[in-house]
Amino acid sequence: MYSLRNQSGFKAGPLAWLVLFLSVGLFTAACSGDKKPPLPPSVPVLVATVTEKTVPVELKVIGNVEAYSTVSIKSRLAGQLVQVNFKEGQDVKQGELLFVIDPRPYEAALRQVEANLARDKALATKAQADAGRYAELIRKQFVSQQDYDQAKATAESLGATVNAGQVAVQNARLNLSYCYIKAPISGRTGSLIAHQGNMIKDNADTAMLVINQIQPIYVSFAIPEQNLAAVRKFMAAEKIKVEAVIAGQENNPEVGILSFIDNTVDKTTGTILCKATFTNESKRLWPGLFVNVVVQLSTQPNAILVSSQAVQTSQAGQIVFVVKPDLTVEIRPVEVGRPIDGDIIITKGLKPGERVVTDGQLRLVSGAKVEIKTGL
Repeated sequence: MYSLRNQSGFKAGPLAWLVLFLSVGLFTAACSGDKKPPLPPSVPVLVATVTEKTVPVELKVIGNVEAYSTVSIKSRLAGQLVQVNFKEGQDVKQGELLFVIDPRPYEAALRQVEANLARDKALATKAQADAGRYAELIRKQFVSQQDYDQAKATAESLGATVNAGQVAVQNARLNLSYCYIKAPISGRTGSLIAHQGNMIKDNADTAMLVINQIQPIYVSFAIPEQNLAAVRKFMAAEKIKVEAVIAGQENNPEVGILSFIDNTVDKTTGTILCKATFTNESKRLWPGLFVNVVVQLSTQPNAILVSSQAVQTSQAGQIVFVVKPDLTVEIRPVEVGRPIDGDIIITKGLKPGERVVTDGQLRLVSGAKVEIKTGL
């Protein structure tokens, strides 16, 4: 065993060594007790502010674009197609000439009946004059009653023949007009089925052309039967605005008005057919196109909105992390409503102006310190 000895010759024994080590240990412990344990680092998070505003009450469904009017063009006459006065896919106006069927046979038929009518008119005029003369003679008893009756009957018969001839002329003129097929509506032409030079049958099964009216245009869609009462209620009060959202053009919807509700609920689907009318000035809506339909029924004032990313699901339900003024977080349960364009309506649990965490929640506990970042 080693021992300590000072300059005066004093020798320290084992007990002195023990006292020395205990003193050093107590001094070290006292010094270390003055230091506080390090605080946990602040958690970087993104936040959003709770807002209050008026939001629309909407019904979202899938819709299909339909032509406002569709006409299949057929010929009323048989003959050779001698003119096609448009191009496929061209816009045409109502009354614009589309096709010409060879008019020559019908022009000849018209001339024939016009000639017959002229002959019958001449005969009728003569017979009428004869009947007038016989009327004078019968009063003077220069002719028999039988001769007078015969002259009168001849005049009346030829008068009827003239009337029939006039009808024949009208029919011939009508048939001739059918040689010139005009657009019954304004719209866009489709694929050309009958080409110039072909022989055309009257009222054939296959149409020569189909014209779709696309300005205005319909969008048809079905709504669940449980929404029917609300839609009818708001439609009776005012015009219901309908948006048609084309895929890839979500920021530029077409806006129209609800114009039709069917009178029967589909038993197989539990839905009812509706139609909205759009002016379609840009011609972006095309028959057959599928679109997302947003029916704006009314508005909800003073709605509390927050980013949908702020709402988390726990065992107790929906929660958010609220950032307090001291930059610590509070776990708060909330009740949520319907989503609106990336936000969600909060029906209970938040106030306007409060800040909630939208990113970084996985590292948070109640009371945790946060550092607000502009991007993670």
